[in-house]
Amino acid sequence: MLANELKNALLDGALDKYGNIYSDTDKEAKRFLSAIDSFVCAYGEGREIFVLSVPGRSEIIGNHTDHNGGKVIAGAIDRDIIAIAAKNDDGVIRFHSEGYPEDTVKLSEIANKENYKKYSSASLIAGMCEGFLRSGYEIGGFDAYSTTEVLKGSGLSSSAAFEVMIGNALNHLYNGGRVENKRIAELAQFAENEYFGKPCGLMDQTACAVGGFVYIDFEDPASAKIEPLSFSLKDAGYSLCIVNTGGNHADLNEDYASVPAEMKRVASLLGRDRLVGLSEEDIIGNIAALRERAGDRAVLRSLHFIRENGRVDAARAALKTGDISAFFKCLSESGRSSFEYLQNVYTNKNVEEQGLSLALAVTDGRLAGKECAFRVHGGGFAGTVQAFVRSEELISYARFMDSVFGDGAAMPLNVRPLGAIRLF
Repeated sequence: MLANELKNALLDGALDKYGNIYSDTDKEAKRFLSAIDSFVCAYGEGREIFVLSVPGRSEIIGNHTDHNGGKVIAGAIDRDIIAIAAKNDDGVIRFHSEGYPEDTVKLSEIANKENYKKYSSASLIAGMCEGFLRSGYEIGGFDAYSTTEVLKGSGLSSSAAFEVMIGNALNHLYNGGRVENKRIAELAQFAENEYFGKPCGLMDQTACAVGGFVYIDFEDPASAKIEPLSFSLKDAGYSLCIVNTGGNHADLNEDYASVPAEMKRVASLLGRDRLVGLSEEDIIGNIAALRERAGDRAVLRSLHFIRENGRVDAARAALKTGDISAFFKCLSESGRSSFEYLQNVYTNKNVEEQGLSLALAVTDGRLAGKECAFRVHGGGFAGTVQAFVRSEELISYARFMDSVFGDGAAMPLNVRPLGAIRLF
C-alpha cells in the first residue's frame, strides 16, 4: 500500500477493525497519520509501505523467578511501538525512532558484534539481523520511521518491544510472515545477550511477541516452555493500572544483582546451580547450615522463589478456568511475598525513599473490601506497582494515584490479545 492510499484508508476509519487492540481508534489514527507523514519526509514518497505494531509488556506474576529456572505469567499491554517501513535495495537498515537520531546499520558488517557500541539500539538491530541469518531466514535493507507509547523507564519493556519490532519488520518484509513470534522472541533474547550486552531472560521478549497472557517455564534454559493463555481481562470486567512512583533508579544494580546471586548461593550449597528442582523441604531441612553460610535474607528469597513457582501454576489454572477470584488471590499472595520475603520493594541504601511501599499502602486503603489485586511490578526497589481494578473504577483510581505521585503517574492499561503483527 502506498502512503497516500493508507492515509485515505485511515481517514475512512480503516483502524476501526483493530478495536481489539486500540480502545480509541480515532486518536490512534492521528498517530498513524503523523508517522506516515514523517516517514515520507525522511524517506520519500511512492514506496510500498508496511505498517507494524509491537506491544509492551507487564509481568503479571512470577517476581524474580526466571533467572533461577522458574515460571512466570506475563501479558502484552495496549501501549505499542508502531513502525512505517519499506524495503530498500542498498543493504542498509535505517531506523528512525521519533525523538532520537536515526540508526544506520550496514548488513555487510553485522557479523562482527564489535562494530557496535554495547547498550545501543544499533547493536540490537545488528543482533536481530545476525540471529535471523543464523536461523536460515532472509534479511534485507529497509527504511523505517517509528513512534512509541512504551516509554523507557516505565517498567513496560521498551527495549524488548524494540527488538521484537526489528524482528517483526524482517519477518514481514523479507520472510512473508512465516517466522513464528515465539521464535522472534528467542532471537530478540540473542540480540540483547550477545550484541547489546545485557544477560536478560526471555520473559519480556516473549510477552511482547506473543501477546495476550502467556505462561513461560524457564526450567530448560535452551528451550523455555511457552503457553499462551486464552483469557480476556476486559471481558471479565477488569483493567490493569501501572503506577510509576518516580523513584530514583540510580545505583540499584547491586540490589538487582543480589536477588539472583543470593538464590544461586543457596542452590550451590544444596548442590545445584539454580533453585529450580529444589523443594521447600530441601530448604527447611538444611536451614541451619544455609542461614550460617548464605544468610537469612538468601533463605527468605529462596523460599519466595519456591512458593512463587507454585503460585504461578495456580494462577495459570485460574486463568484457564476463568476464576478471577482465585487469580487475584495468587497475585495478592505474590505481592506480599515480594515485600516480606523477596524484599525488593525498597532499597536498604535509602530507606527514607519508599515510593513503592507508599503506593501499595494507599492502594490497599483505596481498594479495601473490593475484589482486586495489587503488587510490586517487575524488578522492584524503585519504579512501578500494578493494580487490577474493576474497569468502571479505573479512572477514579488512576486520578487518585496521580494525586499522590504526580500527573501521569498512573497508566490505565489493558492486556492486548495480539503480539507482534503487521496491520492492514
